[in-house]
Amino acid sequence: MAERKKETAKIVSQEELAPGIFSMWIETEAAESARPGQFLSLYTEDSSKLLPRPISICEIDREGGKLRLVYRVTGANTGTEEFSGKQAGDTIALIGPLGNGFPLEAAEGKRALLLGGGIGVPPILELAKSLKGDKVTVAGYRDSATFLAKEFEAAGRFLVSTEDGSLGTKGNVLDAVREQNITADVVYACGPTPMLRAVKDWAAGEGIPCYISLEERMACGIGACLACVCRTKEKDGHSNVNNKRICKDGPVFLATEVEI
Repeated sequence: MAERKKETAKIVSQEELAPGIFSMWIETEAAESARPGQFLSLYTEDSSKLLPRPISICEIDREGGKLRLVYRVTGANTGTEEFSGKQAGDTIALIGPLGNGFPLEAAEGKRALLLGGGIGVPPILELAKSLKGDKVTVAGYRDSATFLAKEFEAAGRFLVSTEDGSLGTKGNVLDAVREQNITADVVYACGPTPMLRAVKDWAAGEGIPCYISLEERMACGIGACLACVCRTKEKDGHSNVNNKRICKDGPVFLATEVEI
């Protein structure tokens, strides 16, 4: 893979989709080669924050040269708080696209089940748009603030679970899968670690290949610092130990390859 270079991208639009959840469209060279499941590393303007913030790609407009990022503001005085204050016409420094993305070929001629939870929902949208075969997407939210629901509905069959039971199935994404008796030949999932652990175990019990996108705090974002590693069955050729770099080797892994 060619080395990614830092660029200054132009912000096309920004809006708040739900409390603390923001959507940003940017014009960037990264749109030309971006794939579902990859991410960008965004730099703040605060000189005390040297490391970029990784944000997953939500949608790709290759013809328009644009990418959509949907992210959660994680607190005061954070990079995401700074990003949320930017408006159309502003610029932002970034590197990307980074990571390996979801393997689309794994779903060819098969029934695909797409699972997203919390801020792991946005990376699933471009995947849902890209898979043209038989698929169903289940997104898990805390409450009725089901951001991106209209976009998912336009991309195919879409189901919702909410922790408080205000919409869809009460519970998590697997509760919805069981309630609706959904079957699949391949599973893709992105969300918090407890959700991914449950999905991994469920898929293994059903004998279904499962690809998971791991969430992790990253430092360099390009695989040099080994700050975002996960335990694996095989030894990593880079470090010669049983781990892989989530930013470089992932963030998407075959579930059976990693320990979570």
